[in-house]
Amino acid sequence: MDTITAISTPLGEGAIAIVRLSGEEAIQIADKLFKAPTNKRLSDVDSHTIHYGHIIDPATDKIVEEVMVSIMRGPRTFTRENVVEINCHGGLVTVNKVLQLCVQNGARLAEPGEFTKRAFLNGRIDLSQAEAVMDLIRAKTDRAMNVALGQMEGKLSKLVQKLRQEILETLAHVEVNIDYPEYDDVEEMTHQMLIEKATFVKAEINKLLQTSQQGKILREGLSTVIIGRPNVGKSSLLNSLVHENKAIVTDIPGTTRDVIEEYVNVRGVPLRLVDTAGIRETEDIVERIGVEKSRQVLKEADLILLVLNYNEELSNEDVKLFEAVKGMDVIVIVNKTDLHQQINLEKVKELAGDRPVVTTSLLEEQGIDALEEAISTLFFQGNVQSGDLTYVSNSRHIALLTAAKSSIEDALIGVETGVPIDIVQIDLTRCWEQLGEIIGDAVHESLIDQLFSQFCLGK
Repeated sequence: MDTITAISTPLGEGAIAIVRLSGEEAIQIADKLFKAPTNKRLSDVDSHTIHYGHIIDPATDKIVEEVMVSIMRGPRTFTRENVVEINCHGGLVTVNKVLQLCVQNGARLAEPGEFTKRAFLNGRIDLSQAEAVMDLIRAKTDRAMNVALGQMEGKLSKLVQKLRQEILETLAHVEVNIDYPEYDDVEEMTHQMLIEKATFVKAEINKLLQTSQQGKILREGLSTVIIGRPNVGKSSLLNSLVHENKAIVTDIPGTTRDVIEEYVNVRGVPLRLVDTAGIRETEDIVERIGVEKSRQVLKEADLILLVLNYNEELSNEDVKLFEAVKGMDVIVIVNKTDLHQQINLEKVKELAGDRPVVTTSLLEEQGIDALEEAISTLFFQGNVQSGDLTYVSNSRHIALLTAAKSSIEDALIGVETGVPIDIVQIDLTRCWEQLGEIIGDAVHESLIDQLFSQFCLGK
């Protein structure tokens, strides 16, 4: 493979910026640019050491940057290739100049995710671990980070490999039955073993799929939309959950004209919180556009926070909001309990049905704990586990596990209804292949390219 390079830190001003090289010529390219006070060459230094010096432009022999250079020789590196990391001052101009010099002297600009892709192609990590790298970068909460770390360490990979080995051993016994059909005892043993092994694999896949809703929430966050009539406290609710004034709050109805988005951490559950314009009939053109946007994001939400006013009677618009969120996960919030009660709480509970109803006074910061508890309980029964549990959080993994479960169920039905063993073998093989796609043992090259294209440059 050729040698690739990229800036591996976010662009902008900072303490340091890192230019990374990976490939057979990485150390030689760095050697052309690096000058140490001792004149020692990087090709002569020990692996996994760091060295002070300057980056020199070979064309002019001028100093470009003062740096620390880390040398790591393969295969004991992330990509299993020679890796060089040039630690520069965190500015825009010099770090880009260092990158340009690397390209001018033999390296190629890396594609998005190409360092991690090389780690996968060189057998350093499997596909599920590679995907976990991006999950770790994007983690919004400690629990999401722990789930990603578990996958990076191979929790899911080891379990999938164990299941594939169980299927492989079963397929070997099936082959014996096909090759030696004259032995009746072999056939009986094979049928019994098929049922036991397939039942075990199905149960393990079920365990993983049971974590998929929670895992996907931890990975992607809950799309949470705050709705309600104007001036019931929607923006105040967003500010209370975010713990800062992100939205303008006034006593004037219709202040929020557009959709405001913000990520928040509620007891380890990441919420992609959306504050919407108050939903009502209005002649104001700008507000009407905001209301239409509110209706649109409502359709895409995982969780609805429906806010009502404790100080006002239920209106027809409130009742219409309940109808609009029928069949969705909803928490009803009755806000402004610091004011005189006008709302009929019994009617609210009747409209809410079995959905949680929480009373708050956001002005006096009361009721937020109860709301957070309701959100956590609704999706995680009040407890988000991330220790020993192997979460499945990736949509691709969930789809493959669902398909593998279907294949193993087909195999079980086949055995129990007396379908010929060689037909059952097809379903078992399909399950084995589908599980293999999770870790990248059986996956198309175009899918690999698509997955790694979602990564940031330099990773």
